[in-house]
Amino acid sequence: MFANTTEAKVASTVAVLAEAGRRYWAPHRYESNHRGITALDYGQAVPVVVTTLEQLQEHGADGEVWRRLGRTGEQTLTAALDNPDGDALCRAQAARADEREAQRPVCRRCGQKFTDDRWEETTARGGAWTAGDLTVCGTCHADDVAREQAARLQAAVPLLEDDREPARPGRGLFRRRG
Repeated sequence: MFANTTEAKVASTVAVLAEAGRRYWAPHRYESNHRGITALDYGQAVPVVVTTLEQLQEHGADGEVWRRLGRTGEQTLTAALDNPDGDALCRAQAARADEREAQRPVCRRCGQKFTDDRWEETTARGGAWTAGDLTVCGTCHADDVAREQAARLQAAVPLLEDDREPARPGRGLFRRRG
């Protein structure tokens, strides 16, 4: 608690305190194989709360005057000391990630699961127009595109039936007579 001081001094002292004690008050990320898990483990975090005497006198100890390090804004003391149930949130987020994985498309050609980028490309509004065959993964789609380009190049250079060599100027219907 700070008394008879300026906002700048409070902010400076809180910043130093927060940095020096980060390993004690900061929550830790859960170790997970899932992407998108944002839940934090507060199990070992020691709540550190600060306020000023002026705020206590004006709003009382049960008012939103407490600021917990690592959080923004003032809270009631109960809310500031509360550690959210990170375990429950982690389980819920993991369940949602598992459900999403179960819905992930599989390439009908090679059997690989679609990457996030390919999945979005095939389902995004307007993306299906450029995505090609929507049932194949990105690698198989790239192979299809390469085959199509090779076929277009091959078609651009016509071959003669008799010797299978590229046609040369002057050997066709409109050749020069000399």
